[in-house]
Amino acid sequence: MSDVRQGMRIGAISLGCDKNRVDTEKMLARLKEGGHSIVSREEDAEILIVNTCAFIKSAKEESIAEILSAIDFKKRAEGRHVIVTGCLAQRYEEELKAEMPEVDAFLGTGDYDNILEAVDNIAAGERYSRREGLDKFYAGRVLTTPLHTAYLKIADGCDNHCTYCAIPSIRGKYRSEAMTDLLDEAGRLADDGVKELILVAQDVTRYGMDFDGKPHLTELVKELEGLSFEWIRLLYLEPEMVSDELINFVASEKKVAKYMDIPLQHISSAVLKRMNRHTDEAMTRAIVKRVREAGITLRSTFICGFPGESEEDHDKLRSFIAEGNLDYAGFFAYSREENTPADRLDGHIPVKVKQRRARELEKLQQSVTAQRQRERIGQVARVLYEDIDFSRQMFSGRSESEAPDIDTEIYFTSDFPLEVGNFYDVEITGTLGLDLSGRTV
Repeated sequence: MSDVRQGMRIGAISLGCDKNRVDTEKMLARLKEGGHSIVSREEDAEILIVNTCAFIKSAKEESIAEILSAIDFKKRAEGRHVIVTGCLAQRYEEELKAEMPEVDAFLGTGDYDNILEAVDNIAAGERYSRREGLDKFYAGRVLTTPLHTAYLKIADGCDNHCTYCAIPSIRGKYRSEAMTDLLDEAGRLADDGVKELILVAQDVTRYGMDFDGKPHLTELVKELEGLSFEWIRLLYLEPEMVSDELINFVASEKKVAKYMDIPLQHISSAVLKRMNRHTDEAMTRAIVKRVREAGITLRSTFICGFPGESEEDHDKLRSFIAEGNLDYAGFFAYSREENTPADRLDGHIPVKVKQRRARELEKLQQSVTAQRQRERIGQVARVLYEDIDFSRQMFSGRSESEAPDIDTEIYFTSDFPLEVGNFYDVEITGTLGLDLSGRTV
């Protein structure tokens, strides 16, 4: 069977979060090491992998749509195959196998070590399915991000058990990667020219607590600072773990981006309790105040229309947003997920009401962000140059205050040549909607 393994052309579609992206990149690296070639165009692929998300209803719908599209790809020519991996395959393997017989292989979230075996089997005409493993650490990557930016997944799973979330049942208990392994992986990324390293996990702040009951995030970051990265960015910091020590660390460390993504989810103590979040309004406000006083850019996410959320609860959240506490925020209508504690709660809210509340808060936050952006006019920002916007005839990039894909951009002009992936000082001269504009200095 080893003969059929060699030389397959494989493409991948990665859906959902950046943690899923890292899983995809490591899966592609395994395939490349196994003798296959990775292609970027669907029509060039003999095997198409769809790495799925199943976090909320819209993510599941997107995953199913992509699988159906991949099945259509398979039907258009002989010799094509489809592999479905990730959270949807983990959560709904039996249903997918029954309803989508055209899919050649299914792998769960802990079974990427078996991707070569899956390819061997389907190339030999056999259907393959596995949903019971726990991957060994694998440091290889095929980056799907721009070459100057990469994500480092420092842990998998989650122990927080928020009542709305299915991640613990999909991904299992919180498991930190060994620090030596992470430093090996990060070292390879640094050697390949990565300049911005973004740490991700379902909960970055709890890194290492499964080792000895104590968080080791700052210890890990200090080790990473010894490598050649210029920015180290921290995403998904659980609020109850955002200590004064961590805030001071982010504010003072030279290589750490002055940026924190803290998913607060709500401000009402009553709603937070029903969510099984480990904060209340007073604690949340204290955390936000300390972060802002430290001069750190703050992004958050909120769930709108959680079961039992009253108009008073919503008004309280609206007032919190209107106060201008956040630089960026995302708002999501509560998604009812089967087999979660929140699914069994009373007081479920009509979909239209949830969506209206989310849209209202999103519009309000946009006005807050716009004001924050206007306050930056006249400042000089160190910008990572990433692309050219030909319609604007301007370069584009980000400062440490903007994470890729989710935040705003900085568009700028220059009187001298620039090189993608390098840093330049840009004077902010104006705004373009919620984005910023400027020129190199």
